[in-house]
Amino acid sequence: MNNSGRKKKHKFLNQFEVQALLKNLNLTEEINWDWFILLITKTGIRFSEALALTPNDFDFSQQKITISKTWNYKHTQGGFQSTKNESSKRKVQLDWQTAMQFSQLIKNMQSDQPIFVKGRVFNSTVNNRLKTLCLNADIPVITIHGLRHTHASLLLFANVSIASVAKRLGHSSMTTTQETYLHIINELENQDNDKIMRHLAMLL
Repeated sequence: MNNSGRKKKHKFLNQFEVQALLKNLNLTEEINWDWFILLITKTGIRFSEALALTPNDFDFSQQKITISKTWNYKHTQGGFQSTKNESSKRKVQLDWQTAMQFSQLIKNMQSDQPIFVKGRVFNSTVNNRLKTLCLNADIPVITIHGLRHTHASLLLFANVSIASVAKRLGHSSMTTTQETYLHIINELENQDNDKIMRHLAMLL
């Protein structure tokens, strides 16, 4: 069913929609925007943080990337700039598969140069690519920022603690995470209440 009249943007995808999206990625031997989309889906880092990544930021022995800066994509010349806040400086764990893929992709790149930036970058360019992928996969169209929400919501539904999600996203406090994902937290609390009642009933 084509629901093109719907204006409301989806904030995040569920697990099955994410799998459908990733299956549609065109992951070439050279870095492209599909690799960028994969990395944000797997890490939940911000658009400007992903743009600022250089080979130096990858530690493949620890399977971590260091977020210490952002890329000023709104400026014509681009350039590195500081993170959103101090807590945005963090190390984000990669799954082994993504770590292996990127170790091959970036091995011949200049160590201090951004791996995704080739000239001026527009947010709309990447969002348009993501929109095409979503349409091809027959899933709701979301934005790059929506991939960050997707990452966080998948972790919360997998019972990862709010503290760990907040740290991974680089939120300055858990309150930010709780306010942003209140609907998911409420849903999980309802599931917890059912578990509590079942557990208490078994005590008799």
